[in-house]
Amino acid sequence: MKQIFDQLSVTCSKLITKRYSTSFSLGIYFLGKEHRNPVYAIYGFVRLADEIVDSFHDYNKAYLLNKFKQDTFEAIEQGISLNPVLNCFQEVVNTYDIEHELVRLFLHSMEMDLEKKYYTEELYKEYILGSAEVVGLMCLRVFTKGNDDQYRQLKPYAMKLGAAFQKVNFLRDIKADHQGLKRNYFPNIDLAVFCDLQKKTIEEEIEHDFEEALIGIKKLPLSSRNGVYLSYIYYKKLFSKIKGLSAERIMNERIRIPNHHKIGLMFDSMIRHKLNVI
Repeated sequence: MKQIFDQLSVTCSKLITKRYSTSFSLGIYFLGKEHRNPVYAIYGFVRLADEIVDSFHDYNKAYLLNKFKQDTFEAIEQGISLNPVLNCFQEVVNTYDIEHELVRLFLHSMEMDLEKKYYTEELYKEYILGSAEVVGLMCLRVFTKGNDDQYRQLKPYAMKLGAAFQKVNFLRDIKADHQGLKRNYFPNIDLAVFCDLQKKTIEEEIEHDFEEALIGIKKLPLSSRNGVYLSYIYYKKLFSKIKGLSAERIMNERIRIPNHHKIGLMFDSMIRHKLNVI
């Protein structure tokens, strides 16, 4: 029965999410039950593509990513894939009418990681759109469940939240990106002489994204609001920790939030949601 394979497919993406991201796993757990598996499927898909460009250094990344791209659209067209991650992802795309252009934009940003090492302002915005903002829109399609008016209303806020998360990731991973992968996503900034003033400019941009995103989170359906808010709170905490450190420190250390602190943030988020004070 295909149902068994479909269940196995979701389980694979769920395991990928738990293995790679404690914070997103917690956030997904606090979504309404009907949203959890679709969001696991989306995360599994984006993580697989990200691993190709970031981790598979001893292999032909361009070939692997192109093959993944072909397999993705074939899975969407055929309604099935022998790749469990793509099998559950195509079901979400087809069930929730996720625009294929969002998938294309995401994969285009992954392709940029194969070529681009330094980003202009235009390329920076293009990369964030594909790597983060469209992922927020995929999830929003799930949360709004076919309500196009609600989707259009919340769309700009979902994009801002995705952008905020991605920019925080850039700061968190700045050492690995610069030293390991020879990448610099921030335009007009020389990371060889990265300073506190430059860091502050980036942080002001992220702060604005977070402020805009929170407006939209408050307007989300109850079934998704708590889980999204928990992810927001986690990233806001990580961002605050990064803000409190020098540019030199984050260039030499990957900043983390310990798991026991994440649990505390989870309970705080739950209380705020119950009291409707987010």
